Amino acid sequence: MAGSGLSGPRFARVHDVMAGHVERGAVPGVVTVVSRRGEAHVDAIGTHAVGGSTPMRRDTVFRISSMTKPVTAVATMILIEECVLRLDDPVDRLLPELAEPRVLRSIDAQLDDTVPAKRPITVRDLLTFRLGTGGLMAPPGTYPIQAALDALELGGGPPQPARPPAPDEWIRRMAGVPLMYQPGERWMYHTGSEMLGVLVARASGQPFEEFLRERIFEPLGMVDTAFHVPPGGLDRFPPQYIRVPETGEVSVFDQPDGQWSRPPAFPSGAAGLVSTADDFLAFGQMLLARGRHGRQRILSRPSVEMMITDQLTAAQRAGVDPFLGPRGWGFGVAVVTRREGVAETPGQFGWDGGLGTGWTSDPAEDMVVILLTQTAWTSPSPPPVLHDFRTSAYQAIDD
Repeated sequence: MAGSGLSGPRFARVHDVMAGHVERGAVPGVVTVVSRRGEAHVDAIGTHAVGGSTPMRRDTVFRISSMTKPVTAVATMILIEECVLRLDDPVDRLLPELAEPRVLRSIDAQLDDTVPAKRPITVRDLLTFRLGTGGLMAPPGTYPIQAALDALELGGGPPQPARPPAPDEWIRRMAGVPLMYQPGERWMYHTGSEMLGVLVARASGQPFEEFLRERIFEPLGMVDTAFHVPPGGLDRFPPQYIRVPETGEVSVFDQPDGQWSRPPAFPSGAAGLVSTADDFLAFGQMLLARGRHGRQRILSRPSVEMMITDQLTAAQRAGVDPFLGPRGWGFGVAVVTRREGVAETPGQFGWDGGLGTGWTSDPAEDMVVILLTQTAWTSPSPPPVLHDFRTSAYQAIDD
């Protein structure tokens, strides 16, 4: 492992630590990727199902949920580079449903207690999650707007591809609910990426899933990344589990022939994709290489550098520590701004998926690390299996 600068004996700990989590029942199985200086090591441990016999494989397909967000940001940046979109243009040129938005007078106000937005929502607002609406970090039922979003099937919770309506109806419903904050005022999770998927489709003149396939997945060789798993791939697609935090009890959230086994009406730019270890390694390595993959260039170096630069002020970060911790937010990715752990390097970027996945690319160490499991996280903070994977990968650095 001399070329990668990783210690062989110390790197063996990655497998041992992950095998320990599987043996203790934290997850039925894992697939890990540690790539340094272009030398990739992929490991598959455990099984597809609790108590099952089908082994994890390098090409097992996972629901990557919020790791979809960086892909959507790259799609948006492609159109920005082509001058089809502009960062500071109002989105209502292509999303007229969002013209002249109303804003709640306060977060706990009734839905008719609003004021006009001080300015339009821009493309930059969607990329940076500063559009004025998104996931509320409060228990369900805390605010009136939560009930309104739930009634329109726009609320939170784990991704469910069979639930949302088609894009035009989705954006119509979203536009009928007031913003929670003024555009640009505060970082709010998730919804910006959903809107970007609709925006990319309208700007490009083709369905969002087709744009991703033609402009990102095919050039990168991401053959298994899509919004559903075709019949021929279901044998590589494990059940999805969720765990009750209070009891630790595990139950099946989605079966292989469930919600991801058919194309969704709404291809979610925030949480809809499935992918594999090698597919997402290609994506993470492309961003690490500042937009290049072999002879292919997906984005320019300046565009990638813009994506991985923290865009948030202290005021915009208010109340987001459970999600971001020592990280800022660029375009669709979190960016580490200070070292608080062995596996956190300033400038490192990436994002995790709440259904049990995590990815970072690290320019300082020339590393890409990916963990894929089929068991959902129980909080915004990284669970022990993800924390231990990253720590064990970084402790193997030997230069």
